[in-house]
Amino acid sequence: MLLSFVFPLTFVVLWASAFATGSVATQDATPFAALAFRFALVAIGFVVVAWYLAEFSKLKMQDLKHSIITGLLFHGLYLGGCWYSFSVGIPAGVSALIVCTQPILTAIFAGLLLGEQVSLKNWLGLGLGFVGAALVLGLDVGSEFAIDGLVANVVALAAITAGTIWQRKYSQTLPLATNNAVQAAAAAVFHGTVMWFLESPAINLTLSFGLAMGWLVIAVSFGAFSILMYLINHHSASQTSALFFLVPPVAALIGWLLLNEGLTTIDLLGFAVASGGVYLATRPSSSIADER
Repeated sequence: MLLSFVFPLTFVVLWASAFATGSVATQDATPFAALAFRFALVAIGFVVVAWYLAEFSKLKMQDLKHSIITGLLFHGLYLGGCWYSFSVGIPAGVSALIVCTQPILTAIFAGLLLGEQVSLKNWLGLGLGFVGAALVLGLDVGSEFAIDGLVANVVALAAITAGTIWQRKYSQTLPLATNNAVQAAAAAVFHGTVMWFLESPAINLTLSFGLAMGWLVIAVSFGAFSILMYLINHHSASQTSALFFLVPPVAALIGWLLLNEGLTTIDLLGFAVASGGVYLATRPSSSIADER
């Protein structure tokens, strides 16, 4: 019972912290170079953990293939799409608002592909979660944005939706550390390849870059993503995805606490609405509850 509360809360806080630390990291490095560096470190770390736990003996080629695909979707296309959109001037709020439709898409495809049932109460929660996140993020509809940045956001949205479904359907049998090691290695190769075609790779090893990258590697990639894989494997895809609606409000709170960013009454209202929506969206239907 305690884990069902602590794990989702911890995941949301750690995942939301990536917005601030990612912004700091990209001030001293090009986006794909920073991501390649990050996931090379993550892959090495998880290889050590998997070796220590003797997990590699349980590795099967079929599982390896599915883990690589999940890693390319989650760490490659999703993060790459978001960070590229930042680099061409798409505001983080607009990018997050586009990606925030992911729980709704996941709920739709989880029903079609995984046979998960989403109740009317859950759908209401998903709707409220989106409204709450939109209130926090805001959107300047009069602005003009780079088309390639918007396309990158749509690619990121499709990737995180597909990655959630793929992990739930195919990648549950692989041990956690091994799964994360393979995914991170696939992402490091992906970003290392892309950076040579889309940017002039550069990393300036400043103190702020080191601290931000350390947090992204340890707290986000090791902590938040491991919790995400656990939640996907132990809960429905639609219920787990609904937690992403809380990420923008919590990111706004972190920005207010640590970076002295503004926090308005609308932000607080959005946080309350999103929290209520996530509560409804993550409640099991009565029939499932009865079975438990």
